[in-house]
Amino acid sequence: MEEENNLNSKDTQNTFLKGSAWMTFGSIASRILGALYIIPWYAWMGAYGNIANALTARSYNIYTIFILISTAGIPGAIAKQVAKYNALNEYGIGRKLFHRGLVLMAILGVVSAAIMYSVSPLLASNGSQSDPRQVAVMRSLSYAILIIPILSIMRGYFQGYADMMPSAMSQFVEQFARVVWMLLTAFVIMQMQRGSYVHAVIQSNLAAAIGAAFGIGLLVWFLFSRKKQLDSLVAHSNNRLRVSTTQLFVEIIEQAIPFIIIDSGITLFSLVDQYTFHPMIAGLVHASSDTIEDWYALFGLNANKLIMIIVSLASAMAVTAIPLLSAAHTRGDFRSISRQIANTMDLFLFVMIPAAFGMAAISRPIYTVFYGPDPLGSKVLYLSAFTAISLGLFTVLMAILQGLSENGLAIKYLVLGLILKGILQFPMIFLFKIYGPLVATNLGLLVIVLLSLKHLEVQYDFNLNRTSRRLIGITAFSIGMFLIVKLVEMGLGKFLNPDHRITALILVILSVSVGTAFYGFAALKTDLAQKIMGSRIENILVKFHIHG
Repeated sequence: MEEENNLNSKDTQNTFLKGSAWMTFGSIASRILGALYIIPWYAWMGAYGNIANALTARSYNIYTIFILISTAGIPGAIAKQVAKYNALNEYGIGRKLFHRGLVLMAILGVVSAAIMYSVSPLLASNGSQSDPRQVAVMRSLSYAILIIPILSIMRGYFQGYADMMPSAMSQFVEQFARVVWMLLTAFVIMQMQRGSYVHAVIQSNLAAAIGAAFGIGLLVWFLFSRKKQLDSLVAHSNNRLRVSTTQLFVEIIEQAIPFIIIDSGITLFSLVDQYTFHPMIAGLVHASSDTIEDWYALFGLNANKLIMIIVSLASAMAVTAIPLLSAAHTRGDFRSISRQIANTMDLFLFVMIPAAFGMAAISRPIYTVFYGPDPLGSKVLYLSAFTAISLGLFTVLMAILQGLSENGLAIKYLVLGLILKGILQFPMIFLFKIYGPLVATNLGLLVIVLLSLKHLEVQYDFNLNRTSRRLIGITAFSIGMFLIVKLVEMGLGKFLNPDHRITALILVILSVSVGTAFYGFAALKTDLAQKIMGSRIENILVKFHIHG
């Protein structure tokens, strides 16, 4: 019996690792595609690049909220419920739940899309005036909301079977189709037809619906390819349980509401900027409406797009521990909870801090690679890189609190941080102009982070002192890396122009290589990497003959 339990435990771990690998692939591949398309797309927009990005950023902030509401955390809940009934050999109930869920999500999609389409004229404002261009762009995104809820629940169904590959592949295909449509239409409209940049942005946003349709198509194919296997499982179900689908959905929706609020946290911070930056900055400086929109685009989308790459990478590595945290909480194993929180935080900081410092160090050449030379844009990216640490910490800590069923507390902290952001917005813009929103965001997030850490320390005996000590070491090495990278960049900058895309790309590659080598060597030589990553780092030590 003990041997059987060990085998089951091993199988569970292997399934988890395999699933994590597929989901990480899907997430990273999608992020990379979502970043690389910027280079040609922005170039083809010409002088309208920043205004086009501002229109996109404002629309996507609203779109994200509607997507969260229209999916309502139901796909994740469906995955959980399907997995539960599958474990009880009640595959028929899981299928029934999926079929009913498809109907529910289709209805939610239609209602949400109709609302977004209808209220776009009210939402299409920069805080001071309604923008007809924004209305058209926002409405083009509403078509995606029609079908993305269906895409989400299909992914949830496969995840309920611990089959992550269809979800990951559909995520990649969705993003690939989206990027192809965006680039194709932008090239045709802006380069061949010499048409309107607004029309190009509308088509770029319509790409979300195109990508979702391709994602659904792939998942339908996976369903048919696995039909015989799934039918066999349903046919051999126990069929002993009788479950009210209505009651199931009531419970699921009740559970989903906190997830909607928490998952929309970063978007809510962005919405404060979206509706306050324009009127506030207009009251302080004399500038045209389009110039202010250019400034908004610098931090609202341009810099944000780049920093979210490193936020997602670091978070992806850290939040793999969240299911383990949830399991420990269910068992009431506080020692394991404390250890897991510490490991999650250590791993996150180990990756996030150097990544943020590194992006700050090469802000000028990396901004050139993606958007072309822009001194102001580079400075905004420099500050945004450090904001990435706050955003990443917020993401991970909210996930930890959710894993511990502390949804109410997470919402309370989020509301407090948003109130502080709102209060500080004007004073910070008054003091720091275009950088003000980033400062206000950092201060709002900092309050959430500190309150969350203190709660975890008191309630779950999280060893904050140990993590703080490791943070000092990580920060010290990151500062050292920052200085070395800046020296390399300055030295190479005498021969390689950071304002030209190709030479800027070479600068980025060489600087990142030197910085990564320094940080990795320092972390290994001082045993910091070994303490944080444990046995995972042993192969590297053996390969390079490095000893602490």
